[in-house]
Amino acid sequence: MSLTFHWFLPTSGDARDVVGGGHGAPATASTRGRPPTLEYLGQIARSAEQLGFAGALTPTGSWCEDAWLTTAMLVEATKRLKFLVAVRPGLVSPTLAAQMASTFQRLSGGRLLLNVVTGGEADEQRGYGDFLDKDDRYARCDEYLSVLSDLWRGRTVDVDGRFVRLSGARLSRLPDPPPEIYFGGSSPAAVEVAARHADVYLTWGEPPDAVAAKFAEVRSRAEAAGRAPRFGLRAHVITRDTAEDAWAAAHRLIAGLDARTVAAVQEQLARSESEGQRRMLALHNGSTAKLEIFPNLWAGIGLVRGGAGTAFVGSHHAVADLIETYHQVGVTEFVLSGYPHLEEAYWFGEGVLPILRARGRWSP
Repeated sequence: MSLTFHWFLPTSGDARDVVGGGHGAPATASTRGRPPTLEYLGQIARSAEQLGFAGALTPTGSWCEDAWLTTAMLVEATKRLKFLVAVRPGLVSPTLAAQMASTFQRLSGGRLLLNVVTGGEADEQRGYGDFLDKDDRYARCDEYLSVLSDLWRGRTVDVDGRFVRLSGARLSRLPDPPPEIYFGGSSPAAVEVAARHADVYLTWGEPPDAVAAKFAEVRSRAEAAGRAPRFGLRAHVITRDTAEDAWAAAHRLIAGLDARTVAAVQEQLARSESEGQRRMLALHNGSTAKLEIFPNLWAGIGLVRGGAGTAFVGSHHAVADLIETYHQVGVTEFVLSGYPHLEEAYWFGEGVLPILRARGRWSP
């Protein structure tokens, strides 16, 4: 199977060092920062498209621009690129969400993918008016995704569930095809929902053995439900012509961090309800002593950034080798990013993708 690569739209801003935010980490602004203007995000989107990326992920949260509006504005700036829009079930009616997705899919020519984010942080969710605890958020997500699926298939929905109540819900125009669902989460509740609804199950960049074990659990639960999702991995990349240059770039990213800043961010991230975030923190425990946790897999990003905290670091050939290692444990899609996102897209697109193409692992 040919691998699929997606890039990332930094809707909270971009910089030549790590931009923090998400999962309780404070949003940080760099003195060398680039604001997330439509012009700059359009540059990144067009470059990702030209380089051969299939899509671009936009995050969701109080720390970034709205994913729906941003990507809708960028559709006209691109021709082929798909948009992996992060959405939070429960913040709008499932009927309205289904209609929004249907409209986006139809007007973009089928370029919408949905990254379902259940919401790992109760404090942030309450700011949006959502006071459910974590387990209930996943239970609601299960009901919500079932309704989306039914609506997109032309069914009239009457439901009186624990969290979703609808009567005579129906779409007048259907998406063709229905947007694929990308879904991540490491808790038992997340795995159960993923098994029933995910077209692509996503995980952050843990070492390959840990990723393989997580995939095995999701695959087993999905098979019991008569489903067979694909598997994806979310990580950053720092790739250069030589290993020395790549590692120098990685070290420069965090060179300006002091121990007090790292400790403050780690304290906030430790309060996260996200099991995936807990696993990210466990890779380094807030220490800079050993950040290469697997050959060419570096945990330095996670010192100050919530969410995906690891990066593929090395020469183009070494990064291509690591991608093949993850492919061997089941990964077929990669959602990548790097600081700054414009330049790193070119380093990866011009350095690594041609190697994978020559090996028969990727085709544009």
